[in-house]
Amino acid sequence: MEEGFRHIVRIADTDLDGKKPVIHALTGIKGIGLRMARSITNHLGIPAMAKLGELDDETIAKLKKFVEEEIESLPSWMLNRRKDYHTGKDLHLLNKDIDFARMLDIERMIKIRAYRGMRHARGYKVRGQRTRSTGRKGATVGVIRRKK
Repeated sequence: MEEGFRHIVRIADTDLDGKKPVIHALTGIKGIGLRMARSITNHLGIPAMAKLGELDDETIAKLKKFVEEEIESLPSWMLNRRKDYHTGKDLHLLNKDIDFARMLDIERMIKIRAYRGMRHARGYKVRGQRTRSTGRKGATVGVIRRKK
């Protein structure tokens, strides 16, 4: 390994492994998958399979600025929160913002007493799965055998 190699690169409050290729390292950020990482590298003109730790300071700064501030300049169909309920804008959330937005959405559904909200509140399955034989909670109840 050369002198300017970085083992850990910090982008969007996440420590990324410098030994991995750029597209695979970016997937370590919650909210960025392989497809988003590929489009980020294509947009910035960074070689996708170059090791993240071997990139120069200028390129890493450019990558960091894009991920943290300018990621919403990508096409809106790629973003993970389109037409946000509160702002009406197309957003791309990362890290803790994803969990927080999901929690607020569930709370809103419960508050307006939507069907999905009621399923969430009662702890049932929400997305139409069967519940006759699965999704049971509590103590397991087995078959009691008759003594011989």
